[in-house]
Amino acid sequence: MLPHALFLGFLSKFWKQFLLTSFGHFSVLQGGECKIELFIKQADGKKIVDPNKQNALSSRLWVELLQPLRVALVSHGPYTELLVANPVELSGKGRPLVFHDITRALKMQMLDTCIFSAEIGRHTIGDREWEVHRVLLHEGDGFPIPRANIAEGVWNILMSQHH
Repeated sequence: MLPHALFLGFLSKFWKQFLLTSFGHFSVLQGGECKIELFIKQADGKKIVDPNKQNALSSRLWVELLQPLRVALVSHGPYTELLVANPVELSGKGRPLVFHDITRALKMQMLDTCIFSAEIGRHTIGDREWEVHRVLLHEGDGFPIPRANIAEGVWNILMSQHH
């Protein structure tokens, strides 16, 4: 289920320069699924009547809602590279607390690991600018939990703070 605050934050930050949300309704269905009804206008206040624009908007919303950030782990011998990519807001602002959230996630998983280096870079892919956080972790004798669990734990922490 998608937290309402996350969705509203997404709409206000991502679409405010191009669209106006005139009405939104959220309801929780049986099984924990969420139904979202939105009435969106163009920034000039006019209705979006072109079916192609409506479909493009709907597709873009689904992509952003299902996977607003990316987390991956890549092995480099004794080091593991943790990559976290999140979209840069239209205002050009990144997300300054990502490194804090990453270290908090690693600590919560009780990983006795050392962060060897950390850096932030910006990359444009298609029409989107991404802020990529690259963290090199020293494994020592290996991680006590599977790498997939590490990535999932980092993703969960970042999503809980991603609004």
